[in-house]
Amino acid sequence: MTIRRNPLNPIVAGVAALSLALSANSTLAEPKSYKIDEEHLSITFEVNHLGYASVIGLFLEGKGQFEYDEETNEVPSGKVVIQSASVFSNHDKRDEHLRKEDFLHSDRYPEITFEVTDFETNGERTGNLTGDLTLLGQTRPVTLDVTLNKAADYPIGHKEYTLGISASTTIKRSDWGMTYALDPLMVADDVHLRFEFEAIQDEGWF
Repeated sequence: MTIRRNPLNPIVAGVAALSLALSANSTLAEPKSYKIDEEHLSITFEVNHLGYASVIGLFLEGKGQFEYDEETNEVPSGKVVIQSASVFSNHDKRDEHLRKEDFLHSDRYPEITFEVTDFETNGERTGNLTGDLTLLGQTRPVTLDVTLNKAADYPIGHKEYTLGISASTTIKRSDWGMTYALDPLMVADDVHLRFEFEAIQDEGWF
């Protein structure tokens, strides 16, 4: 009995193997979702006052999540939401003023948001993260300097895979219409922002 070999079989097998390889690579390159651990999130701001010294404050309430592909260093999406009324500068009257119309106008604009639009690496663990910052109802692009401090399974507690990240930028508050005390200059236009946080690998969005 003669068995005839189909000349297409090697081609079909090759295509199948290539498809499996591409599928495997695609799986490896799939971005993972990370949720910011609110217990390990610090959002600080620094603004010079009258040229004498800088006022340093915090936003005490914020949350966020993003997607990150560790193989390709891509950040296809992400969002951080900050409660503007959670501002804290260790001075009750000043904090009350910061929540009013002159500054954050928290009654009308309770949330400050940042949504990721692009990420470019400039080092082994550093990069520039660009996104849209919405403040006082206005949206402007902002770029943050980002450093990935650590990526590993957490040694205590939840023991999930966790990223440790530092990010910072400087914005001009007048770009968002916050012009109080600029003329005469009592409170600087430049606001230095810094974010320190841990993010846990997570399957769902908040």
